[in-house]
Amino acid sequence: MPDFDMLVLGSGPGGQKAAIAAAKLGRRVAVVDRPDMVGGVSIHTGTIPSKTLREAVLYLTGLSQRDMYGQSYRLKEDITVSDLITRTHHVVSREVDVVRSQLARNQVALFSGTGRFVDAHTVALREAGGHERRISAGHIVIATGTRPARPSSVAFDGRTVMDSDNVLSLERVPRSLVIVGAGVIGMEYASMFAALGSKVTVVEKRSGMLDMCDVEVVESLKYHLRDLAVTFRFGETVAAVERHPHGALTVLESGKKIPAEAVMYSAGRQGLTDGLDLERAGLSADARGRITVDEHYRTQVPHIYAVGDVIGFPALAATSMEQGRAAAHHACGEPVGPMHDLQPIGIYTIPEISFVGRTEDQLTEDSVPFEVGVSRYRELARGQIIGDSHGVLKLLVSPEDRTLLGVHCFGTGATELIHIGQSVMGCGGTVDYLVDAVFNYPTLAESYKVAALDATNKLRQLDRLTD
Repeated sequence: MPDFDMLVLGSGPGGQKAAIAAAKLGRRVAVVDRPDMVGGVSIHTGTIPSKTLREAVLYLTGLSQRDMYGQSYRLKEDITVSDLITRTHHVVSREVDVVRSQLARNQVALFSGTGRFVDAHTVALREAGGHERRISAGHIVIATGTRPARPSSVAFDGRTVMDSDNVLSLERVPRSLVIVGAGVIGMEYASMFAALGSKVTVVEKRSGMLDMCDVEVVESLKYHLRDLAVTFRFGETVAAVERHPHGALTVLESGKKIPAEAVMYSAGRQGLTDGLDLERAGLSADARGRITVDEHYRTQVPHIYAVGDVIGFPALAATSMEQGRAAAHHACGEPVGPMHDLQPIGIYTIPEISFVGRTEDQLTEDSVPFEVGVSRYRELARGQIIGDSHGVLKLLVSPEDRTLLGVHCFGTGATELIHIGQSVMGCGGTVDYLVDAVFNYPTLAESYKVAALDATNKLRQLDRLTD
């Protein structure tokens, strides 16, 4: 008899939900994680602290109120790192308590330490004091997450040259900052530091940024960031970063030199698998430390599963949770529906970006006809009340069956608003449902009705010409 029916390596969103799902199904479950990392990267250095930091930045800088009260409006003149981190520490500690409570309430054993495979059914647990013990399980779930990828050619010191994990331990807000990489994490931090007043330069080797998003939305974000004095260097590659007593010099391959107080690398993530001794379990990982799984999240060893960021795209806390639940149900022989293709994407820049479904470019590439319905926050009473005159909601509608093909939102509350579109699309609803629905007034949700009316008016014109 193994010690447990299921052993989960990692207590982040994926591991936590896998453990609780299996426990709910009556299995004996254990979770292994470092004592300082209960809740995983998501709670300690990723999703939760970065989004809390963003909220603190918005509140203290008064950025969202400047359209109403003027460009000089600011809640606190000299914002320190301490001001920002106080809120973050509070939220993180509360979230850790929630995770511990949920595991305990579901009678999931939590072991403090790090695990590595001894064989396909056994994990050696090294505890903080150095003591090692062995734990066996019928099924094992790998949910160890990722860490920021660090180019070997760059000398990181965590202060002058840092990755996204080091941002939370900054001593002060840098007056100038170079961010290498214009992906999701890079752009989220670029907008936060720009709001704080840092002079930010973004260096990206590709010709653009956030290429999964709607082109107009990306252009709007660029406009906003440029308005906050952000400089973009697209099509540029960093040749070297030189550390100096009072900052760093970023040298680009084109010959440009950018002086700044600090440099932050946002060059993707690396799977935390190098210490697992995967080969002893008959497993392997790719160069990025990611593990390959099938549609049930099984690895090449059938009783070992992997979920969350460690398996790669989409590497979101929301999808990781569903993967963990699905893996646990499959391991326990319980039926579970497949994860829906309609997965919303949320990007916590300032302002927020969120979308579900396809973009205009993707529909055009697939030769799928569509009509566009647009609603602008400045035309909504709620938009005027909250002082957001830049937000926009865009619906992409099929002229053939009037279903929604994509929903794209940019502005305050975008990551919340998107779920209305997701629900309508998921249930096969049409744009006519949104036209006939009654929305609370004044709300931002009303933008769906405005955009739907815009789209149906265009479709009506199309019908008149083709009748």
